[in-house]
Parts: sequence; structure tokens; C-alpha cells
Amino acid sequence: MSARTALITGGTSGIGKATAKVLHRRGYQVAVTGQRPESVARARADLPEDVLVLRADARSLADTDRVVSEIREQFGTLTTLFLNAGVNRPSTLDAADEAAFDDAFTVNTKGQYFTLVKTLPLLPDGASIIVTVGIGATRSLTGNSITAGSRGAWLAMIPTLALELAPRRIRINAVSPGFTDTPMVRTSPDKTPDEVATMVATIAANNPFGRLGRPEDVAETVAFLASDGAAYITGQQIVVAGGAGLAV
Repeated sequence: MSARTALITGGTSGIGKATAKVLHRRGYQVAVTGQRPESVARARADLPEDVLVLRADARSLADTDRVVSEIREQFGTLTTLFLNAGVNRPSTLDAADEAAFDDAFTVNTKGQYFTLVKTLPLLPDGASIIVTVGIGATRSLTGNSITAGSRGAWLAMIPTLALELAPRRIRINAVSPGFTDTPMVRTSPDKTPDEVATMVATIAANNPFGRLGRPEDVAETVAFLASDGAAYITGQQIVVAGGAGLAV
């Protein structure tokens, strides 16, 4: 493949935006999507001016169709698809909320799945697909069952999808960040800023590397999976968590 192009869903902040910057520096034509107007506006100001920033709601298949049409018009093909859009819907079992459950699975599972379905005609042989899952899908985090299930569904699908796509040498892999210093981690509707700061400091202190992940840590892993250096890797999960969860 000659021209390298990438679509990053959930690419207007945090890990997605960091990945957009890394791939752009490596010569990719990049498009990102985001749902919140303020996030989209900041991305347009922060990212290089030739990065295509599109407002789109992962819940809306009509929005996805519009994004795909724009990518086809601007790029023609898509060599990298980073399915990163997601929501966190914390809830313990005794406080189960049907609306939160539906929203998590609509965005994290259905929305990302149909983004793949709809972009598939744009993917040339040898393209790379990367899906954000997260360590919560395989490690216990109190109140995380809904988010973990909606993200972890991808770990069940990826092996089958990898074999379906293998005849075209299209690779699909998961990247699973640990606690990463992003706006999502720094924002909590039920905690004050001081409580959030204390929580973040505690998480960092308990990590073997003594810190939270940085968005760039995950972005570099995504860039590797998108590259020719990962041409023989498919159906796998790479955990980017500084050793979190390894202790017995």
C-alpha cells in the first residue's frame, strides 16, 4: 500500500486524539470522529489543519453512513481503522440501569461493529483494524460489569473476524489500555475534583510503574499495529497497562 489513511472513531480527545497526532506525524491522512461539540471544536483547534474532524454520534448508523461517504470522497480507501469510540457506564448490580446498559452496548459494541461493516468496502487488502477494549474486560473492577461486557464482546468476536478477513490479509487486533490519564478518567459525575485527584493518585501509586498511562503510550501501540511491522499479527490483544493486574 502506498498512501496511508486512517479513520479514528472517538478521535477528538484522549487516546484517539493522541493517535491522530502520531499517525499524522508518520505521514497518514487522518480523519477523526467525535460526538460532543466542545470536543470536536477543540480537536479542530489542536490537530493539524489537514486532519479531517467530523462530528458523528456512534449511536447513529446514519451518521456512520455520512462519515463513510466523506472518507470515500476525501481518501478513496482506508488503510487503518481504529475503533476507539466508547462510553463508560459504571453501575453495580443492585443499581442496574436499563438505559445505561443499552447506551453502553449501542456505542461500544453495536456502533463500532457497524462502523466496521460499513467501512469494509473501503479497506484494501493488507489493511489494519484496531479495537479499543480495555483491561476492565478481563480484570475485576467494581461497578464495571456493563462497560466491561460491552467492550469485552469484541474479545469474543475478534478471533472469528480475524479468520474471516485473513484471505485479504486484513488484520484485526485489540488494544487494551489500563487506567490512562484522559478526560474520561479525570471526569466523574459523583466525585469532586479533589476526590478525583485523590483517586488518580491512588491508582498511580498502586501501578507497578508508579503512574497512570499516557494517551501517547496507547497511541504508539496502535501505530505499531497499523504498521507493516505488525503484518503477521492478527486476532490478538495487546495490554498497555504498565503491569497493572499482574500481581497475585
